[in-house]
Amino acid sequence: MVEILTRYWWAFIARGVCAIALGVMVFAWPAITAAALIILFSVYAFADGVFLVVKAIGSWKARDDRWLLLFEGLLGIGIGVVAFLAPGVTAIVLLFYIAAWSLTTGILEIIAAIRLRKEIEREVWWILSGIASIIFAVLLMVFPGSGIVGLVWLLGVYAAIFGVLLIALGIRLRLHRPDKKRTHA
Repeated sequence: MVEILTRYWWAFIARGVCAIALGVMVFAWPAITAAALIILFSVYAFADGVFLVVKAIGSWKARDDRWLLLFEGLLGIGIGVVAFLAPGVTAIVLLFYIAAWSLTTGILEIIAAIRLRKEIEREVWWILSGIASIIFAVLLMVFPGSGIVGLVWLLGVYAAIFGVLLIALGIRLRLHRPDKKRTHA
C-alpha cells in the first residue's frame, strides 16, 4: 500500500490545493449566495472524486482497498453532479448533502489511514483529515439552522484545514518514497 500511495503523493497535494482554493474563495466572498455555494461545492466534490477515481483505477491491481477508494471517488462525483444539477435546492438540504459526503469521506479516510499506519510509523495526517471531515459533518448536522452564512464560514474553515492536512500527507508520502530513501554506508 505504501508503494502505491507514495507513487501518487501528488494526488493528495492536488486535493489539498483544491480544498484550500475553495476555502480562500469562501473567505474572499463571505456574502456568497446559496446557488454560488452549491456550484463551488459541486465543482470541488466532483474534482476531488475524479482524483480519487483516477487513483483507484491507476493502482487497481496493487490495492486491497481499491473498492473503498473507488466508492469514495464515485460518491464525490455523484454528490458534485447532484448539487450542480439542482442549484435551487434549499440551504438545509445542501447542508445534509455536504454533511453526508463529509461524514462518509471522513470514515473512509480514517479506515485507509489505519491501514497506512501499518506501513508508515507515526503517520497522523490522513487520520486528522478524516477526523476534520467527521467533525465538519457533525457540526452541520447539529446546527443546521445556522443558515447559509454560517455554512459559508464553516465550509471555508473546514476546506482550509482539510487542504493543509492533505498537503502535509502528500509531502510526507513524497519523502517516504522508496527511491528517495538514502542508504548509510
